[in-house]
Amino acid sequence: MCRLYAFTATEPTKVECTLVHAQNALMAQSTGDMSGESHSEGWGIATFSNGKPFVERQAWAAYHGEHFERTAANIYAKTVLAHIRRASVGEPSLKNTHPFHVAPWVFAHNGTVPNFEHVKPILLAQTDPQEAKAIQGQTDSEHVFAFIRSCLKEARDSDVVSIIRKAVLSVEMCSHEIDPNARPGLNIIITDGQQVFGTRLGRTLYHVYRDGVVDCQICGFPHVHHDPRTAYRASVIASEPLSDEKWVEVPDRSIWSVAPDTKQILIAPLDLAQS
Repeated sequence: MCRLYAFTATEPTKVECTLVHAQNALMAQSTGDMSGESHSEGWGIATFSNGKPFVERQAWAAYHGEHFERTAANIYAKTVLAHIRRASVGEPSLKNTHPFHVAPWVFAHNGTVPNFEHVKPILLAQTDPQEAKAIQGQTDSEHVFAFIRSCLKEARDSDVVSIIRKAVLSVEMCSHEIDPNARPGLNIIITDGQQVFGTRLGRTLYHVYRDGVVDCQICGFPHVHHDPRTAYRASVIASEPLSDEKWVEVPDRSIWSVAPDTKQILIAPLDLAQS
């Protein structure tokens, strides 16, 4: 189990409050989430500037020291992806810490591929060798990321949502080849800073949509230097609600994307391709 966070908006925005100061901020979840489990084995935050990602990762708990707080305080971006880790496959180390980055994509995962030591060779056999060479750690997550990149590379002109759907269902199928009763957890988020995509499969996931600039419930100030000539919109996706806003649960076995213009969450069944 891990905890995920993604933010995307039409204008650069500060996200410090939801990452650090909210009642159920990501930093608080590193101590204990709503089920009481800690996520203390690494953290990472990815932002984008001029189309290029910057990823800060550490192999210790977000609540340990001030590094996570300082990093979050300095973020002012349109797209942010954050992750706190509870290790299930692969030791706690920097190489195994999310988000993973291979240009142009940044990726994070919440969940586990059961029996991964047996699934791994099946998955690697379907992964482009160049993408497989980019794998540096031992996690199921990074191998899934390499496989998804392979699928995107092979179908460049196809719809990205359809490609990700097929890739995630293929990973699930690989797991079921080893154990038909396996229940993979495949909540993923993948983004290039402009587009944001994800799935919910076997783990919790929520989203909230913000239409217009409002004062933050926590600090009392808006988090954006708003251009009044434009309409401000933003969406936040997280493993569990972070604030007192009206969070909506993403249905299980779903694939979702964020509309680039309105920043609204578009949700479809993950199994649509099989229906």
